[in-house]
Amino acid sequence: MNKEFKIIPINLLNEYTSKLNPHVFEKFNQLEDSDLSIEIFSFYTSVSAVFSSKIEGENIDLDSFIKYKRFGNEYLPDYTQKIDDLYEAYIFAMKNIINEKNLNLTHSLITKHILKKTQQGKFRTNNMFVVTKDGKIEYVATAPEKVKEEMRKFYSDLKILLVQELTFGEVLYYAAMIHLVFVKIHPFNDGNGRMARLIEKWFIAQKLGEKAWYVQSEKNYYDLHQTYYQNIRKLGLDYEELDFEQSLSFLLMLPNAINKINSNF
Repeated sequence: MNKEFKIIPINLLNEYTSKLNPHVFEKFNQLEDSDLSIEIFSFYTSVSAVFSSKIEGENIDLDSFIKYKRFGNEYLPDYTQKIDDLYEAYIFAMKNIINEKNLNLTHSLITKHILKKTQQGKFRTNNMFVVTKDGKIEYVATAPEKVKEEMRKFYSDLKILLVQELTFGEVLYYAAMIHLVFVKIHPFNDGNGRMARLIEKWFIAQKLGEKAWYVQSEKNYYDLHQTYYQNIRKLGLDYEELDFEQSLSFLLMLPNAINKINSNF
């Protein structure tokens, strides 16, 4: 594969594609929008926003958000604001190409009610640690002075991938790997997980079209959120020592989500 990549690992690609369910492409092509969607409301965007937010600990259920967004039910702003912001970020992504400028704008939308305005769409300048509930450090992200350089590599690889001819399996591999690399860099003060899951789907949509937005990847990650985090942690404790050879189980979660298209809520 392309030797110009600066940060996206390619060494697991062959093993990954060999493990794909042979029917996953057929399943993807069967994806359709919901009858609940109308011009001003997207059902699967609600699914994405709600479950991506629930992964981050937001206390909201899909039924309530649909009643709010689709039918105009009123709730306290604290209950819907952050999910509504993420919903609007997905809508923005659907209408725009994926690039550095638009990713920063997307982060500003996502963190409208999370971060101060001076931190929205801006790389962090402080150390970043992922801490367990009992106060133990489980991951040390990229050092702040290296964030810009790591993201420069990220954007360089993304630009190459967007113009490169890829098979269906390669699209899924790179989408999930982009998700993983982004969340490991952890470039922002907050919103990194929400961003990574959106970028994954945005990349697929750029390569394969609008059916990507109907993939219930965020719901699958939430349903299996303990496994989701375990698979992310497998790579190691420190950014400088990450072992992407351990990422296969994480990468395969995306096609598994597509294989569940007939599952019910």
